[in-house]
Amino acid sequence: VQLQASGGGSVQAGGSLRLSCDAAGRDFNIDSMGWFRQAPGNEREFVTAISWSGDSTYYADSVKGRFTISRDNAKNTVYLQMNSLKPEDTALYICAEDNIFLSTSYSVPSYWNYWGKGTLVTVSS
Repeated sequence: VQLQASGGGSVQAGGSLRLSCDAAGRDFNIDSMGWFRQAPGNEREFVTAISWSGDSTYYADSVKGRFTISRDNAKNTVYLQMNSLKPEDTALYICAEDNIFLSTSYSVPSYWNYWGKGTLVTVSS
């Protein structure tokens, strides 16, 4: 399984970035996709997830109203549009993939078995 994230970079507070994660090696059309982030010295933190169909999305309270997850099953790609970025959004953003049924499981890192290496997002004040 390969998960290749891209689109990270440095941006000033209030700015926007769009992350992409290209997936290969599993049946993307039946898998949920998620984004987590990890800042230096911190544990991996749930950001958002999307069901296999794209009909259901889930967000951490800290990003609701600012971030939007979407997917293109024809391209095996999941996106994360990040607006109104804050310095506290600075982290390595990591995409994850797995066949998860329970919505309560999305936010728990141990339920995801497939991880990419991440893309770094730095937000300056």
